[in-house]
Amino acid sequence: MKELTLATLIAVFEEIYGRGLFWSLVVISGIITVAFVAVLIRDRGIASRWLVRAEITAPLGAVAAVWFVLWFTNSHLADIGGPIDWIVIAWIALAGGGGLTLLSYTAQAILGHAPRAKT
Repeated sequence: MKELTLATLIAVFEEIYGRGLFWSLVVISGIITVAFVAVLIRDRGIASRWLVRAEITAPLGAVAAVWFVLWFTNSHLADIGGPIDWIVIAWIALAGGGGLTLLSYTAQAILGHAPRAKT
């Protein structure tokens, strides 16, 4: 593999997770992102109260994402070898933490009360 293209990455992820699970994850991520943007537009900003509560869930999302990938690929933390493995694990953790933060914020905004008006 001489070039790293988007098509190559998609093919690798489809091979790892299977076509159905990979595209399901992509669609779910897209729905959460669109809902988050819709909440931001509706509320005309970010409510700090909801953001702080949502950020508390980030470590849980990071651990869950790393665990999911290790479980799904039948790997263990002992299998991590070089620096690139640690970089990939860090990116997975960041994505999981950020994703759960967005989901938590969006859920609070949709299910919760409207934030107080700024004065």
